[in-house]
Amino acid sequence: MRAKMEILALVLGFIGLFGTITATALPTWRVSAFIGANLVVMEDLWEGLWMNCWRQANIKMQCKLYDSMLILRPELQASRGLMVVSIILVVLSLLITGCGTRVSNCFGDNVKAKNITLALGGGLYLLSCLTTLIPVSWVGFTVISNFYDPLITDGQKRELGSALFIGWATSVVLLITGILVLFSYSKRVSKEEEPYADAYLLALRDSQKEGSVYSQRTPSSLHKHQEYV
Repeated sequence: MRAKMEILALVLGFIGLFGTITATALPTWRVSAFIGANLVVMEDLWEGLWMNCWRQANIKMQCKLYDSMLILRPELQASRGLMVVSIILVVLSLLITGCGTRVSNCFGDNVKAKNITLALGGGLYLLSCLTTLIPVSWVGFTVISNFYDPLITDGQKRELGSALFIGWATSVVLLITGILVLFSYSKRVSKEEEPYADAYLLALRDSQKEGSVYSQRTPSSLHKHQEYV
């Protein structure tokens, strides 16, 4: 059962890695909002972490990388760094968790080392969940706040893009993966502690038996006095 749980965690980890890379690469973090009286329905504008894309009328979608990171909004600048960190953490989590599984040949028969790596991998999964959830939630909160801000013109307002929803879904997957890995670690540790507990109980029981037998065989002082008389 634990082996199946560890394999499921690895599969979810790869899904989390794919989702994190996809959310980071997509330019649809902030998309144009079709509102107001001066609506131009033939124009689309996408803003991502690395590029922006636009399309007018029947012209094909055109994308351009940002000339400088300083032209990005503060939340997009922070999101770029956090998402890169998240990708690195997921990759490390996959490698470390893979070494700590039962089917892995890493560390040989050293169960303690495997347990440590498994716990470390689960912790990194939870950390990658935070580094993915924080940027997408920050950008989403900014988009929603600006959308309902009356001081911002309709042309400057944006809507939530598909990359944000992919990021939220990916953070949930990474959270579930980290919980599964840590749960597998706790089950494995408790299973290893059972033989030691049983051995301790058996030793304690044997010592009690030996003490009771010795007390039964030791004659009392009254018995010795009767034999003397």
